[in-house]
Amino acid sequence: MNDKISNKDKEAWENFLTSNEKLPNKDLKSNKKKISKIKNIDLHGFTLQEANQAIEELILDSYENGISKIIVVTGKGLHSNIDNDPYVSKDLGILKYSVPEFIENNSELKKKIIEIKSADIQDGGSGAFYIYLKKKL
Repeated sequence: MNDKISNKDKEAWENFLTSNEKLPNKDLKSNKKKISKIKNIDLHGFTLQEANQAIEELILDSYENGISKIIVVTGKGLHSNIDNDPYVSKDLGILKYSVPEFIENNSELKKKIIEIKSADIQDGGSGAFYIYLKKKL
């Protein structure tokens, strides 16, 4: 290590000591990032009625317990058996579309939700979505 300190460094140090500038105490700051409470549900294999009931119960329970985010995995509907039923819409029979529609049409659930948003690729991409919940008052 170099024992010689340059005049420029000495001058900078003296200026710092005589100034009113304060450095933040890193020991007092928490290095932990804000931990949000997250729940997941995977609806693969659920019927539409089972999925809607499960999602309703999960939203109500999560809201009561201070959960801020729910990750809902519905799948992309690639293996659905709706092709066999000509009376079921191929677009709306898939949980991917039907579950968010169920939530949007349920006024009690909507009161507890900030936003429904598409999931990032690491959480399921186009086969999943997020539900962000309000804080309980």
